[in-house]
Amino acid sequence: MSANRRKAFLVSTAVVCGALLMTACQDTDAAAGAGAGAGAAQGSPSTAGAAGAATVPGAPAAGASKGSGTAGKGTKDATGAGTGGRKPAGQVCGANDIAWSTKSETQAGGYILITAKAKPGITCVLPAALPTVAFGSDGTQAGPAEQAVGKQITLSGSTAAYAGVNPKSTKANGGKELESIIVAVGDHDPDPVSLPVGTITVDKPVVTNWHTSPKDAVPAV
Repeated sequence: MSANRRKAFLVSTAVVCGALLMTACQDTDAAAGAGAGAGAAQGSPSTAGAAGAATVPGAPAAGASKGSGTAGKGTKDATGAGTGGRKPAGQVCGANDIAWSTKSETQAGGYILITAKAKPGITCVLPAALPTVAFGSDGTQAGPAEQAVGKQITLSGSTAAYAGVNPKSTKANGGKELESIIVAVGDHDPDPVSLPVGTITVDKPVVTNWHTSPKDAVPAV
């Protein structure tokens, strides 16, 4: 082999070897980069969990109680506790709260005086309205003997209230002959009572309001 050909061969060999070395280095660098990327993607379990939790909208904070989402459910409003259960200052009397008595009076052509007292241990209020007084099996009810409604009266102890009933307000003869009256505290009293009055003639009866004095309970003729 001549000197020129040997020199050309050596140069060619050097170029080929250099190219091979560069390719090997690039392949090694690429493999190393791929391995590093894979390792970073896998990461440690704790790191990956923390990163995942941070990217989930609405996820609870680490360590939050499982029951924290139900806090406050069923909680009652403290400001409304007990509302509706407060007792009124004075309960309205029912007929069964009262000790009743009647008396026939001759004044003003004759009338029946009804006396009402609270039973022992009871305090109640007679409303500012007519007592309900009915007569006979047909329930004929007494109308008002006064133009204005009276005041409410609180019954307790010896305090008494009085109402006067005129069983016959007409001048005509006739009427129903009865021996008792039905008395209640208002039309919705569930426990009306029957009071004896002796034999009376009933025709368009009238009744006064409740009064604290028997002389004020005389029904006008």
